[in-house]
Amino acid sequence: MASTDYAQMMKDMMSNFPVDTSSVENLAKSQAALAEKMSAVAIEAAQKSTELSARWMQDTLSKLSTVTQVKAEPADYAKSVTDFVSTSAEAAAEHMAAFAEIAKRVQTETLELLMAAGKDMSEDMTAAARKATADMTTAATNGVKVTSTSTNV
Repeated sequence: MASTDYAQMMKDMMSNFPVDTSSVENLAKSQAALAEKMSAVAIEAAQKSTELSARWMQDTLSKLSTVTQVKAEPADYAKSVTDFVSTSAEAAAEHMAAFAEIAKRVQTETLELLMAAGKDMSEDMTAAARKATADMTTAATNGVKVTSTSTNV
């Protein structure tokens, strides 16, 4: 009575199928590169936003010093507060527009990075699928173990 060693049979069968781990390595490298570029965009935006906030605060504090100075007439206090509020409102509009420009640039750069990554990934996936199909066909046709070369995914 002969017993069948299914584990050995599966091992033999799987050894005839090509396995290319370089595509996983290339995918990890591609993802790391994309993450680096995305991080650079985010860090640059944070730096610019911080600089803008600091500049806005410095402007506000310098204008506020005129409000706190001693005035000769009581009406001068009201005028200085009114002037401060007016110039602060103008500055707020300008600074908010600058923040919007930073956000717009981040959005544009992020979209460009993602579109480029998607295009590259699509091309790599197509090439990998063609190669895998060819390797599998060769392995199935010849019954020979095929070692595949590096593909970029």
